[in-house]
Amino acid sequence: MSTVSVRYITDDVDAAVAFYVERLGFAVERRPGPGFAVLSRGALRLLLNQPGAGGAGQPMPDGRRPEPGGWNRIQLEVADLDREVAALRAAGAGFRGEIVAGRGGSQILLDDPAGNPVELFAPAGA
Repeated sequence: MSTVSVRYITDDVDAAVAFYVERLGFAVERRPGPGFAVLSRGALRLLLNQPGAGGAGQPMPDGRRPEPGGWNRIQLEVADLDREVAALRAAGAGFRGEIVAGRGGSQILLDDPAGNPVELFAPAGA
């Protein structure tokens, strides 16, 4: 399986690295300089970029600046959604709502330290 990379803009790379490693099971691949980190989980590579750091952190020609948040997200499949949510809440993590169940499974949106959403998903029948 090939690697898929996703870039998230974050105000605090150190806080984001700690969150993804300690709470969501990512591993640090490299930290080549301040304001940037590469993490991985399975075939997913997560690039964490602070505004102003590197090419991806630079403002656009029209003046817009990279910022965290929004609604695009990565989806992480979990075996026991209720248990994961309880553990994350106990650790102080913030969620955008409650668990939503559908035909395909159940999901909830978790915010990383910068407000970037992460969808935790448990497929139906898991």
